[in-house]
Amino acid sequence: MTGDGTRTTASATAGTPAASASPEHPGAPTRAWRKRLLVVGIVLAALNLRPAITSFGALLEEVRDGLGMSGSVAGLLTSLPALCFAVFGVTAPRLARRFGPGAVVCAGMAAIATGLLVRPFVGTTAAFLLTSGLALAGIAVSNVLMPVIVKRWFPDRVGSMTGLYSMALALGTASAAAVTVPVTDALGGDWQAGLAVWAALAAAAVLPWIPFVRQRGATSGEGAPEPPQRDGQAQGESARQAPVLRITRSRTAWALAVFFGLQATAAYITMGWMAQIFRDAGVPAGRAGLLLAVTMVMGVPLAFVIPRLAARLPRQGPIVLALGVSGLIGYAGLYFAPAAGAWAWAVLLGVANCAFPLALTMVGMRARTGGGVAQLSAFAQSTGYLISIPGPLLVGVLYQHSGGWGLPIALMAGLMVPQMIVGVVAGRDRTVEDEAAG
Repeated sequence: MTGDGTRTTASATAGTPAASASPEHPGAPTRAWRKRLLVVGIVLAALNLRPAITSFGALLEEVRDGLGMSGSVAGLLTSLPALCFAVFGVTAPRLARRFGPGAVVCAGMAAIATGLLVRPFVGTTAAFLLTSGLALAGIAVSNVLMPVIVKRWFPDRVGSMTGLYSMALALGTASAAAVTVPVTDALGGDWQAGLAVWAALAAAAVLPWIPFVRQRGATSGEGAPEPPQRDGQAQGESARQAPVLRITRSRTAWALAVFFGLQATAAYITMGWMAQIFRDAGVPAGRAGLLLAVTMVMGVPLAFVIPRLAARLPRQGPIVLALGVSGLIGYAGLYFAPAAGAWAWAVLLGVANCAFPLALTMVGMRARTGGGVAQLSAFAQSTGYLISIPGPLLVGVLYQHSGGWGLPIALMAGLMVPQMIVGVVAGRDRTVEDEAAG
């Protein structure tokens, strides 16, 4: 591949849903202001896809003390994102077909705002779990629909748009990790208020999606006109039906799902436990939060660069291996000298965490049609998050029963090896339509 548009232009000719059709005039180009508003909506939505998790990780010790949690229950809380993403993410394509992707993302942002506002004040661990689940359900459906929306509205810019929202996602993740502790201190040390402030960002993200609530265009590649082709190409036959895929027959889909699951395992262990690892090594709480923020903020530039680079390569295996090696070195450092080399390990693990935008980019590249992307995104993310559920919980159990971080860090490093293997398989130049049609 020579550029972002090489594969995605071909995808459009194969029946990708129209990104440029307005709801009032299905064959007319979308007005420029609607696309600009959609970009704003995508960025604001992406900013809200992780603060619910990293703000909790930064205040994990305070929340445990406030609610009387054990280490195992805290491990369950750090596994809750993966569970919710698996359970609720699989419903996203069906909801999008019925209500439209804009309406689903708008409702998702509202759910995030409500959950974040309510959960710090419920007073019990069970209620904290339930209200966290509400916020995470909103995140889950938005997670799945972001690649679909990008493929639909920006079919010739999949790499750059994926990079944009991945960069915004990383920025939101890092910001929550960095400022939650200082904000809590500024609010008199009240961890409840420190967690609740993130509801305001989610409430702001609802607004740009409101104009798209009534738009119910095809979300699976069915019955939608094709977008205009680049370089003056004539449009193909409109309203082509997306192939019926038996997605579980695709080796590429399974490899991508396992890759997604293993990188999610690493990411949620990092977001939930890394600050505590540094605190237990003698690093002050504020600096531990900054170290977590450094890990997350590495995704800001790299989440923009990696998808664009990946979209230009026929195979993404070399990128997978480079990220994996960074992770292995970071875990080794965290094992042998967690405090002495803390900044270096935070940077290296931040590089490794950029497997997430790479996985999202491969979702868009491993399918030719909008319908294929929707099915692959739902399968890879839901299956992947199911795979990732035990990881953070197991870390909490190992930490509590071993009395240290040696075994948990060894587990994290060990999981990086199969992640690299399946990532190379998922990065081959193939599509799920070729492997799973009919």
